[in-house]
Amino acid sequence: MAQHDRDVHSIDEKRLRMAEEGLHSSPAAPVPARAGLANPAPLGLLCFGMTTVMLMFIDAGWSEDPAIIAVMCYACFYGGFGQMVAGVFELIKGNTFAGTAFFSYGAFWMAFFTNNVLTRNAAAAVASMPGATPAFFGSSHFHVGATLIYCLWGLFTFCFFVPTLRKNGCLMTIFGSLTITFFLLAGAQWSKRVTTAAGYVGLFCGASAIYTAFAEIWHENLGILAPGLRPVRFI
Repeated sequence: MAQHDRDVHSIDEKRLRMAEEGLHSSPAAPVPARAGLANPAPLGLLCFGMTTVMLMFIDAGWSEDPAIIAVMCYACFYGGFGQMVAGVFELIKGNTFAGTAFFSYGAFWMAFFTNNVLTRNAAAAVASMPGATPAFFGSSHFHVGATLIYCLWGLFTFCFFVPTLRKNGCLMTIFGSLTITFFLLAGAQWSKRVTTAAGYVGLFCGASAIYTAFAEIWHENLGILAPGLRPVRFI
């Protein structure tokens, strides 16, 4: 019994000494949660979804038109730059589909920002020059050009929709609704009612992207498989 008490006392002293040494030693370097690159898809989806919803607030008539100034700022830094960064990291990971999509739509938002800046600057310059016609404002042919551009982006998006038939329901919803949104925006150049319709479909598209981003975050961190993430194979 005495020998047992001495052994227990010796073990306790050893543990105390080790604890004291640990207090004075430098802390160990943090261990990364996962080796390699993190998943950039949620970032890209949030950049796209949040900016799309902000713009569609205006097209759907939920917000005043001057709010476009704030949307332009988000379009440049969040929807544009942020999405392009996500696209670069997807390409580094070897994901051609996501990398090409994120970078392309990020460039779209950057072009949207630049076009609005040029348009407003030209309009402001012409306002001080009576009788002049601005290059980016008031031309009857600009509606035709904008219609063709949106139709081209609609076709571009439909080509991305096709591979999603072998991915999951979330991506099918995003690219399917985005295709419809672009064609509606083309028609919106000629009708205010179509603009409102494009706004509502675009709101649904942006909200779908936000949902997909958080669904991936929840799945990665909590193990929750949200509806729409299960792989599908329709073609």
